[in-house]
Amino acid sequence: MKKWDKLPEQLKNDSVKQYYDILSHRTGSLVIKRIFDVIVALILTVILLPFMLIIAIWIKCDSKGKVFFLQRRVTRYGKVFRIVKFRTMVSDAEKKGTQVTVKNDSRITRAGKFLRKCRLDELPQLFNVLKGDMTFVGTRPEVEKYVQRYTDEMFATLLMPAGITSLASIKFKDEEKLLSGADNADDVYIETVLPQKMKYNLEYIEKFNFFYDIKIMFMTFFAVI
Repeated sequence: MKKWDKLPEQLKNDSVKQYYDILSHRTGSLVIKRIFDVIVALILTVILLPFMLIIAIWIKCDSKGKVFFLQRRVTRYGKVFRIVKFRTMVSDAEKKGTQVTVKNDSRITRAGKFLRKCRLDELPQLFNVLKGDMTFVGTRPEVEKYVQRYTDEMFATLLMPAGITSLASIKFKDEEKLLSGADNADDVYIETVLPQKMKYNLEYIEKFNFFYDIKIMFMTFFAVI
């Protein structure tokens, strides 16, 4: 971890300090976490490459546009990176609506409905893990405009790399349904959904250790099933 005085200014507040102190005493688990990420991501990438190729062909045949969807997200220490997903929406979907997805969103393609339901659109994030921008378990990365609405305490989630899955992801796996029917999905997400998700994300930091990560990965598997 970076030394406290080297952190970005937005992270240096009293609310973040308590979580920083917790993680600073668990550096061993953080090292093991990174080693695990690299080894498992490499193995999964090799095993799943043929399957990902099939998905890529399906996406290309199903609708016009690129195979992959790249979006600016925020990860550890406020670093902005490009998350990689299989495209599940029509081209330029962000220009045609909000940055959150609601139930029965007309922008989602036929292939996209299946991929999102089974979380298969997340597979390319293995490359983000290998690069170091993401980890298997951690706070899901938000877009910049949502991070700008964080409270002081919420910034504590940026002490660790963004995750492919998290306790909040499991609890809010039906998030699209929560946002359906909202007059302004962005406002509902920021004012209602995000604070609830952050409670789980901050709880994760308090309980963090390598074996807790393994538990959440198994919980994610069964949630998807």
